[in-house]
Amino acid sequence: MKNISQSTDPQFPPHENTPLITTAQPGSAYLLESITGEEISSNLKPLDKINGYDVRPGFYEVNGASALPGGVNFTLASHGATSCELLLFHRKSSEPFASIPFPEHYRIGNVFSMIVFGLKIDEFEYAYRLDGPYQPEKGLIYDKTKYILDPYAKAVTGQSEWGIHLPCTQNCQYKSRVVRNNFDWGNSKQPLIPMKDNIIYELHVRGFTRHSSSGVHNPGTFAGLMEKIPYLKELGINAVELMPIFEFDEMNGCREVNGRKLLDYWGYNPVCFFAPNTSYTAQIEYNQEGLELKKLIKALNENGIEVILDVVFNHTAEGNELGPYFSFKGLDNNIYYMLTPDGHYYNFSGCGNTLNCNHPIVRQMILDCLRYWVINYRVDGFRFDLASILGRSEDAAPMSRPPLLESLAYDPILGNVDLIAEAWDAGGLYQVGSFPSWNRWAEWNGKYRDDIRSFLKGDEGYAAAAAQRIMGSPDLYPPDKRGYNASVNFLTCHDGFTLYDLYSYSTKHNEANGWNNTDGADDNRSWNCGYEGPTNNEEIMDLRFRMIKNACAVLMCSRGTPMFLAGDEFGNTQFGNNNSYCQDNEISWLDWSLLEKNKEIFEFFRYMIAFRQQHSVIRGNTAPCSCGFPPMSLHCIKAWDSSYVWDTRFLGVMFSGIDSTGRDDIVYLGINTFWKPLQIELPALPSSKYWIPAVDTGRGDMSVITEEEILDKSVYVMNPRSVLVCVVRDRN
Repeated sequence: MKNISQSTDPQFPPHENTPLITTAQPGSAYLLESITGEEISSNLKPLDKINGYDVRPGFYEVNGASALPGGVNFTLASHGATSCELLLFHRKSSEPFASIPFPEHYRIGNVFSMIVFGLKIDEFEYAYRLDGPYQPEKGLIYDKTKYILDPYAKAVTGQSEWGIHLPCTQNCQYKSRVVRNNFDWGNSKQPLIPMKDNIIYELHVRGFTRHSSSGVHNPGTFAGLMEKIPYLKELGINAVELMPIFEFDEMNGCREVNGRKLLDYWGYNPVCFFAPNTSYTAQIEYNQEGLELKKLIKALNENGIEVILDVVFNHTAEGNELGPYFSFKGLDNNIYYMLTPDGHYYNFSGCGNTLNCNHPIVRQMILDCLRYWVINYRVDGFRFDLASILGRSEDAAPMSRPPLLESLAYDPILGNVDLIAEAWDAGGLYQVGSFPSWNRWAEWNGKYRDDIRSFLKGDEGYAAAAAQRIMGSPDLYPPDKRGYNASVNFLTCHDGFTLYDLYSYSTKHNEANGWNNTDGADDNRSWNCGYEGPTNNEEIMDLRFRMIKNACAVLMCSRGTPMFLAGDEFGNTQFGNNNSYCQDNEISWLDWSLLEKNKEIFEFFRYMIAFRQQHSVIRGNTAPCSCGFPPMSLHCIKAWDSSYVWDTRFLGVMFSGIDSTGRDDIVYLGINTFWKPLQIELPALPSSKYWIPAVDTGRGDMSVITEEEILDKSVYVMNPRSVLVCVVRDRN
């Protein structure tokens, strides 16, 4: 059970006499924090009494519920509702203790707004009831018997205890709380790291520390992640990408398979876009939800680590006609969701419904939401799940200039944040290399994953494609149009095999998911190195470790922004499960005991991350080096030969320029995916310079070469299935 945060916290003064809003809702014409108690009494006087409550028209441009000295402002917009009723609940109650209908003259246009006097925010939760036409064939399904969650709610009740169904009817599953927004950021500054310099570490907040081996005091929480900041700094990453932390219902589709309870663990089923997931906190944060998350973000930023949120604006947890009815369905179903001509739901998300992102109302809500997270949580970036959906029109057709994507690209509040698209959707739209960008959007480069995976395991026909990926995919992102900040390079992410499993399993093993191993991707481009699954064979294990190092070295020596999955750096396994979305257990949780067991892998990752940071020529073009080499060049077994043929299994890429001190900085990456040794030729250097190997994964646990080895000859023998990284030194 969680401990309840006490109101005696010095950061949270008593609410009776203190303004509780520190930042107005984005787009608001009113600065609510400037309203004093005196002004409430002198200027904002009650005009009506409804069911025993003093009320007056509210602030129509401030969406959601906002605390004022002496009262609360409630604002809700609905295009088609004919009436709206505010419901007040005692905490954890399923029935309202008060109902306050909005008078007709409290509605301006499609907006209902009302100040209710005398409310104390820690004494109630709230929801709405709306009435309107019921014509399902037109997408109109208003139902005045349903309780509707405020889409702008800053905190949501109903699923705050992880994995526990509350004894509550479906009708009142979710309610909202009003939140104090007075977190003191002090002089904390965001890192504002250029995209090309980021090293992104994708993690699941719960799974990162939930395992007993994590050694944290608050496992599975924001606080638990904060305890791991020293580890993240030691590793060297400078950006964490958090899988969904918006409020979601992990109990959605809860089922039991072979005695194990399966949940919607990943969280790609948003309930509310403005509210943090309360089950990720170590303490219950009544009316101060978000405090622990803000402390985490502040601490990460102060340690030079950016925070990127994985956001899901392509669908919601309401699903299709068979799904629950708790928010947008009752608000404006025909506006918020893409509907077929007969009123059914388009399903380009694979999750039952598709958010109608380019409708002006939905577009504004998404923009308001992202601004809210940037202003109030100091978020540094967003990764958009199934982002191609965000570029579909209301009739589902792809758009050449999607209004939503364009408005996000040019929005001034979002001007410094990273915008990263997963440039495909479940409806077959694949836009890697063609996602509308305005030179602002980056993309998860799925072609990098596929081409590099295939080449590294020795498949024929991939040398030329792999060369393009390592050089920043200029065939997909022309430097003169997209620069070198468009490609987020990755070999692993939450969706698929871990890096360890990529070289331990040739096929997926998702039997624990309960779908007879039919779920998850079949095109994994993985290789078990000679044996499927766990083995004590030392030769196979040595090869697996070498393949992991090969993948790490290539990723860190590729132009573009590298990203890898948490736990890859110490050989975490999901036991062959490549779709662990429902596994809230040892399959998904990071086993930190592997950090010590596989220390060799961790040290290699740490070295390669530092190596990348030390060599700016990998990340982008600099001034030319003194040797006259081009910024990037391709090589085969012979230097300067890039005539790759179908069975080419060696690839060399050289980066050259100068470093921050003005000295030549030249890095050569050689990849031998052949199963035999190869003698390669390095590019010849002036007599004043020489090559030294920095990394050779063919040397086993001595892959990182700490003592300088001068290569007087421009030849080098590479062991089978190995990666070589060389750098240039001056003789003087």
